[in-house]
Amino acid sequence: MKIGNSAAGHAGRRDPYDYPRSWEADVVLSDGGTVHLRPIVPSDADGLVAFHGRLSERTRYLRYFGAYPRIPQRDLERFSVVDHHDRVAFVALLGDDIVAVGRYERLGDGPSAEVAFVVDDAHQGRGLGSILLEHLAAAARESGLRRFVAEVLAENSAMVRVFRDAGYQVSRAIEEGVLHLEFDIDPTEESLAVARAREQAAEARSVYNLLHPQSVAVIGASTDPMKVGHAVLMNLLEAGFTGTIYPVNAEHRAVRGVRAYKSVLEIPDPVDLAVVAVPADQVESVLDGALAKGVKTLLIVTAGFAEAGPHGLHAELRLVGEARAHGMRVVGPNALGVLNTDPSVRLNATLAPKLPSRGRAGFFCQSGALGSAILADAGARGLGLSTFVSAGNRADVSGNDLLQYWETDPDTDLVLLYLESFGNPRKFARLARRLGRTKPIVAVKSGRHAVRPQLASTSVEVDEASVQALFEQAGVVRVETLAQLFDTALIFAHQPLPAGPRVGIVGNSSAIGLLAADTARAQGLKLAFEPVDVGPQAGPAEFAAAVREALISRETDALVVVFVPPLATPGTSYARALREAVHELDAQKPIVSTFLAAEGVPAELAVPGADGAPGRGSIPSFPSPERAVNALAKVVRYAAWRQRPQGNLVRPAGLHTEAAQEIVRELVDDVEDRNIVLEDEDVVRLLHCYGIEVVPFRVVSSADEAVAAARELRYPVTVKAVDERLRGRPDLAGVRLDLASEDEVRRSYHDLREVSGEDEMYVQKMAPKGISCFVGLQDDPSFGSLVSFGLSGLVSTLLGDRAYRAVPLTDVDAATLIREPKSAPLLTGYRGDEPADLAALQDVVLRVAALAEDNPEVRALHLDPVMASPEGAFVANARIVVGPPPARPDTGPRRLRAINAPD
Repeated sequence: MKIGNSAAGHAGRRDPYDYPRSWEADVVLSDGGTVHLRPIVPSDADGLVAFHGRLSERTRYLRYFGAYPRIPQRDLERFSVVDHHDRVAFVALLGDDIVAVGRYERLGDGPSAEVAFVVDDAHQGRGLGSILLEHLAAAARESGLRRFVAEVLAENSAMVRVFRDAGYQVSRAIEEGVLHLEFDIDPTEESLAVARAREQAAEARSVYNLLHPQSVAVIGASTDPMKVGHAVLMNLLEAGFTGTIYPVNAEHRAVRGVRAYKSVLEIPDPVDLAVVAVPADQVESVLDGALAKGVKTLLIVTAGFAEAGPHGLHAELRLVGEARAHGMRVVGPNALGVLNTDPSVRLNATLAPKLPSRGRAGFFCQSGALGSAILADAGARGLGLSTFVSAGNRADVSGNDLLQYWETDPDTDLVLLYLESFGNPRKFARLARRLGRTKPIVAVKSGRHAVRPQLASTSVEVDEASVQALFEQAGVVRVETLAQLFDTALIFAHQPLPAGPRVGIVGNSSAIGLLAADTARAQGLKLAFEPVDVGPQAGPAEFAAAVREALISRETDALVVVFVPPLATPGTSYARALREAVHELDAQKPIVSTFLAAEGVPAELAVPGADGAPGRGSIPSFPSPERAVNALAKVVRYAAWRQRPQGNLVRPAGLHTEAAQEIVRELVDDVEDRNIVLEDEDVVRLLHCYGIEVVPFRVVSSADEAVAAARELRYPVTVKAVDERLRGRPDLAGVRLDLASEDEVRRSYHDLREVSGEDEMYVQKMAPKGISCFVGLQDDPSFGSLVSFGLSGLVSTLLGDRAYRAVPLTDVDAATLIREPKSAPLLTGYRGDEPADLAALQDVVLRVAALAEDNPEVRALHLDPVMASPEGAFVANARIVVGPPPARPDTGPRRLRAINAPD
């Protein structure tokens, strides 16, 4: 590929070292390794020469259409000195080495640029070409470019494939063995889907490398049983790890009978996973050896980093940045560890002494302190695990990475999360929504009501029902405690999903049966029939017959069995009869029990799996009927969510995203770290870019101006005080409505002048009469951007009658959002009124969601009131707050979470 000199002159007008810092990124490659991507600077010249010298003759020929054995000084300066606008180049760095270069140059003054890239022979096939294309296209769009062109030798099939598979509509022409390619670089549904699929595959591969190592080095392996390094080594050995274990200990030739090495560099074979168990002040020196060795993943169980204060945080960020730059992922620091129960792996690289039984649940936990208790609790309850990761400070590998992995892991059917914070809430919602369609996700989220300081000014506390709805929107079953998590997980792990909400209850105690029935009704479940009480004198056969009849019934979607052992007959006889009856019917309906007040899966109700642990078909037991039914209700709601139409992510017509982003950048550039409320003119400009029109208004400062404005806008009009507090009062002290003459306007202006004490007021065209609604946007630490909807007014506000959905929204999300508030029936013709135009309201909601998705700098937005009438939805007032976005965006080219991003 050739690139000409058409834009070379622009470089001199801009500082070649001054590039947008947001363009830097760590990215995961297709094999799970990482590289650092950044714009090129003049000091990269020597690195470029070295990079060029490593290229094979064939690669140089395909890139430069000729031998090009060395870079002439003139070309070297042109390649390394760019203006980061009309001429942009990215280098991919592995350590200090450049392993790939991509660049574009604007053609003339138009919207097109010629693009080209070249990848080191040793790193071809790792997806670097696709990543460079994504980041170049994003930079080009920021610089006002709309189209890429490329000249490629027809025999350069790998490069042609990069362009062809990117998801753009590429036009091709060939002349004398050279392909001329052209394509628009605005994202398309296909290009976004391609990028998401590649992101998923790459991040899943990086976690696969972590959980399927063929060799593990324990750096800091100790002969002292009281040391962490000793515990990790012993746990690896006792679990029967199928790979090779290398203790690293500078003072001993062997540890626990296994040959030890003085440093990781002395290990003769490749090291896939290095477990670091040395004191915090020694970790950095250990890192140097691991980087030089080419270790794929670093697991740091050592504490004393971010959790210890600012100095520890600084050390942690420096460590992770260095590791990523050298191609390595990091788990921790302060991690309990990772494990994989796959018989072909048997990895227990944790501080927990026992490898759990084999199961099909994957567990991610942030807290190292809780990790051991979680593993012990899972074992005691009969819940087997496929994999477990305790990420500690979660400086690099996070829950989102694990979601990517578990989505395609054939050994995991259920995902369990213990979350203290979200690294990227928008990405979490996107991944969970996709994964939840095939695999249940159960999450404990602690710290729900703790709001970060940078969110305090724009966050509004979301009520508990809405929190539940938000998690369910993403397909996540939210629970409050670890006990509830295990209760729910046992049903998912061992029982089928219910087809509906109808629950049958069978037992030998009417009192316990009634408790179960009351709890079912409270949870919104339907009783298939009145609880069946076979009586305390019934034998095992009668008990099993009642269970069988309830399962056969077409009215039953799920079954609750309550059993109190009679004095005469041992409970094991009933358990055997129950298990056999269920097994014979194979009714594919979930069954939960309160059996002997046991917790977990009692041996009598277990169906042994391949390794003897409770497997599919085992009947979980709960200490009380309330816990059994509460857990079952969560499973029922999840099953209903999975059955509902998912809807489509919709972008309404007539959006001007680039113009909006330019406005936002212009407004945010000068605000530094604070939030600002936009002026009316800027609010109207920004909303207009998304097809949201504010009912026409004028700002006036005298009665004469008010009359002139009313005449221009055409009667009827409204006059409003500028002070929001006056406009929002229930008695409308700051508003005069439906003014139809000059006298009314003058009188209203003078009245409001006395009330407000201000000359400045709004005169606005009167919107069609309708129901006053509120559409809002806010940032939330758990979900990212939330769109809210409710009816306007003090009563709705006090009662918290608002519904919420997380961005991005599907058409189904928008439709259910505006119907969810308890007062929503007023919009649909309550008591014979003419229904409002719900489609118009839904359109406003989708446009607000698009604005939020494209512009994370918009910290809060209020459209209040939006007049919902049969003629449409009319925005009468709008307020927007912009500032630095605390919720990390989930848009743009693929990248890992920034090292310095706060949790």
